[in-house]
Amino acid sequence: MARVQVQVDFMFKASPSIIYLFITQATCFVRWFCDEVDNVGDRYTFSWDGSEEIATMIMDIEDELVKYQWDDRPDEFLQFRIYKTDITNETILEITDYCDDDEVKETKDIWEMYIKKLKASCGG
Repeated sequence: MARVQVQVDFMFKASPSIIYLFITQATCFVRWFCDEVDNVGDRYTFSWDGSEEIATMIMDIEDELVKYQWDDRPDEFLQFRIYKTDITNETILEITDYCDDDEVKETKDIWEMYIKKLKASCGG
C-alpha cells in the first residue's frame, strides 16, 4: 500500500506559545494526543491503547515549527507548523502527517478529533 502525505490546517484563538507547549511537552501531549508519553531528550515514545510509536524531535523552532521523525518509518514525519494570519491575526496550526493512500479521510477525521481535544485543553 502506498503511503501519502496529508496536510491539515486548524484555526486557534490561543497564542502560538500556548500551542507550542502542547506539541512539545509530554504532560500536555497526554491531554489531547495520546495515552502516555515518555520523553528523554529529543526522543519521544507515544502510547495509544498499549501500542507504541517512537519518534525523535529533529526540528524545534520555538512557537513556529516542531518536527518529529518516526524511528520505524525514516522517510515519514509528524510536523506541526504554527503561524498567525495577517488579516485576522488568528493562529493557524498546520499538521503534516502520513497514511496509507486509502486512509486519507480517516486520518483527517482522526486529526479533527485530536484538535477538538487540543482546543478544549488550551483554550481554543
